Amino acid sequence: MSLPKHIAIIMDGNGRWAKKRGLPRTAGHKVGAETLKKILTHARKKGIEVVTLYAFSSENWKRPQEEVQTLMNLFRTYLKEAREFVEKEIRVSFIGEREKFDADLKEQMNRLESQTADFKGFHVVLALSYGARNDIVNAARQLATKAASGQIKPDEIDEATFAAHLSTAHMPVPDFVIRTSGEERLSNFLLWESAYAELYFTPVLWPDFDEEAFDKALKVYQNRDRRYGGLSNKQKV
Repeated sequence: MSLPKHIAIIMDGNGRWAKKRGLPRTAGHKVGAETLKKILTHARKKGIEVVTLYAFSSENWKRPQEEVQTLMNLFRTYLKEAREFVEKEIRVSFIGEREKFDADLKEQMNRLESQTADFKGFHVVLALSYGARNDIVNAARQLATKAASGQIKPDEIDEATFAAHLSTAHMPVPDFVIRTSGEERLSNFLLWESAYAELYFTPVLWPDFDEEAFDKALKVYQNRDRRYGGLSNKQKV
């Protein structure tokens, strides 16, 4: 049975994982970062082409300063290990409000994107300071500016034109969205792109989401009947 080409993951539950063990929330984020590495390795072996990860939302800046700083330092460490992506020829790109990050982080992001831009095969997309509503508004603003200057006519704007102005224009839409920790919502993640994606919610907290849990999710996807608003083959009979 077919596998999804593009899997988007909302990595949720690091704080709760730590709290259950009497540890600070920051400890959960550190373990979660290790989980991320394992899942990316496993997804690539499975033949998944694109994995998009909701690593830090635009709302996450509101969290306690200590927690935010820990996450920033984890990003720094993760990006410093970029040689692994280059050596394995994994393409890496970022979506979100990059300008909100410190200069050194922005420089590392830009460098990694540039170093891996031509790689084919496995593509990892990190959503950092990302919010889907903001991305949609930015796309609308760009199109409004073009229409006002006469670069495009309003009646020429269709779904494809709009999608081309989103930060996700360089990647295919997700087939499968996974959220860990038991929460059952998208939380402002890929709202436009996930219109016809299959959704999967698991109670497993992200630090505990291992290869077996990933494979279980894939089996659920393979048993779904994707109709895109039409009829399934069974219904056509």
